[in-house]
Amino acid sequence: MESAKITNIDNITVSAAVLGELFSVSDRRIRQMAEEGILVRAAKGRYNLVDSVKNYLLTIKLTAEGAEAESFGSDEISLEEERGLHERVKRHISELKLQTMKGELHKAEDVETVMMDMLAAFKTRMMNIPSKVAPILENRDTAFIKERLTSEVTEALNELKDYDPKAFYSDDYMESEGEQEDEQQS
Repeated sequence: MESAKITNIDNITVSAAVLGELFSVSDRRIRQMAEEGILVRAAKGRYNLVDSVKNYLLTIKLTAEGAEAESFGSDEISLEEERGLHERVKRHISELKLQTMKGELHKAEDVETVMMDMLAAFKTRMMNIPSKVAPILENRDTAFIKERLTSEVTEALNELKDYDPKAFYSDDYMESEGEQEDEQQS
């Protein structure tokens, strides 16, 4: 019996117990990491598996890099150094969140949703051209037919060029005060 091939695990959520077992840490440490922004909560008691694992691995990597740079041969780092490394990871995560909130960084799922909607609307528009213009083109000369079809295609293509960056903002997006004032003055 063949099992189905899973191609997208982005939306898988797991319990704290599963993450605790996966990372070999206690439930208390899982809660601490969630409070620190390392683990990504999806719902009460549930965590986004992919984002949490990525953040956890980034934490380990940054901790290891910092330990290498700081210790040069020492197997242990001080509590102060550990806190410093931890703060560096938290700052990095916060910077990524801030970029997302400012609209400078977009989540892949937001881009995918917007692009799929835009391309679906474009496809519908293109597929409607024949039924829309066929009655108008009946018994017309070649020049008129060419001009009318070109006009319809150009109109459909112009919808694609009307890029609105705000369409890509997720629910996490937050306008700065300067942007709000600019919009009020417009």
